[in-house]
Amino acid sequence: MAEPAGRPRWPGLVGTVASVAGLAVAAYLTYEHYTGSSTLACSDKGIVNCLEVTTSSYSKVAGVPVAVLGLVFFVVMLVLQLPPMWRRPEPLVARVRLAWAVVGLGTVVYLLYTELFSIDAICLWCTAVHALTFVVFVSTVLATLGVGTGAGAAGAAGGARGAGAPRGLGGRPNGS
Repeated sequence: MAEPAGRPRWPGLVGTVASVAGLAVAAYLTYEHYTGSSTLACSDKGIVNCLEVTTSSYSKVAGVPVAVLGLVFFVVMLVLQLPPMWRRPEPLVARVRLAWAVVGLGTVVYLLYTELFSIDAICLWCTAVHALTFVVFVSTVLATLGVGTGAGAAGAAGGARGAGAPRGLGGRPNGS
């Protein structure tokens, strides 16, 4: 399948690389969670205190470690960021990818708030995950907005409204 015309390739590539990096950091944090954080490579004193953050009462949501949730986020996002997924003409794929990126960013905002105002400590590894999630979000938004959907997806999303015209996520012409 050819790349859709008008869509820059770099945001999807950046999203893929950031997803791989996020997956690696989340895997490390998951490993540390299940091994009692015995080899956690981070300060455990002062404001930068990874041990305090990763072992706090906020380190689990409904009994599931936040590190595992990060792992799930990046596994799903990596699949959605792969080049074949960017070439898929179905608007649903773009919507799911964007929604998943929003979920990730919303989670980061909550976790950052929790670190700053409830735990009173920052985890550098968690901050790396937060930054990578933000990069994934921004690159996903930029790539999604840059999509020139071409005839296949525009026809499916927009009916007979000019099959070759660039369309946004809702099937409307970009910029309207």
